Amino acid sequence: MSRSPVVADGAISVPEKRPAVDRTREPLFELRSISHSYGRNKAIFDVNLVVWPGEVVALVGDNGAGKSTLLKIFAGYLEPTSGSLRFMGEEVRFRTPARARALGIEAVYQDLAIVDQLSLWRNFFLGKEIVHKVGPLRILRRRRMRREAETAVAKLGLTRIRSVEQPVLALSGGERQSVAITRAIYFGAKLLLLDEPTASLSVRETRNVLASIERARDHDLGVLYIDHNMSHVLPVADRVVLLEHGRIVRTIDRGEVGVEELQELIARRAQKIDC
Repeated sequence: MSRSPVVADGAISVPEKRPAVDRTREPLFELRSISHSYGRNKAIFDVNLVVWPGEVVALVGDNGAGKSTLLKIFAGYLEPTSGSLRFMGEEVRFRTPARARALGIEAVYQDLAIVDQLSLWRNFFLGKEIVHKVGPLRILRRRRMRREAETAVAKLGLTRIRSVEQPVLALSGGERQSVAITRAIYFGAKLLLLDEPTASLSVRETRNVLASIERARDHDLGVLYIDHNMSHVLPVADRVVLLEHGRIVRTIDRGEVGVEELQELIARRAQKIDC
């Protein structure tokens, strides 16, 4: 059952009750002693991190902590300098993002890979069009794609989307993020990577994006995401992983700390480093 985030007095929250993550299952993705260097500059130091199916893990920390580098390793944009990656129990090596995507790892970035002038349904199936062959020709199954895009988008509850025929240019940032997450679920993603999905969004748009993250969790996806706003992180995260200069310095389970305490923890560690 969905536990969508709600808005109360301008704050975003979710009900406290939610099923516990089953960590007796095979981990979805596992980093073992991962390090990464840019030339002589080491960005990640001996990181061990596991994401289980149906788990939302947030990466937090000050600027330069290594969050984006870790996300790029998960997405196949960077190969680690040392250590190993395991996906669904098998050791893997990603030489390209295409290899990661083929296994079901989808990254959704702030600068979404969409074409503003195309309709919503065309963007929804962009690069994964449904076709049927007539001799040597490949004919788009437009009616089916429209119908399936309509069904998927209707589940989002985004009332401003009047038709899947409208161009993506007409959608807000939050609606685009929500559609991108729904698209990943529709095409069978197993692990969803999100880079600050709520940046510069209104409260209403943020609520929709966080609801989409919850929906991904309900579909048994693993979710790994970066966010600087702790009031957005805590309502949906099962675990919060605090990074500092490329190292994991603390892992916080759901309910262990509040928003102010987590913000203070990050600020205090950043101040300690500056001193």
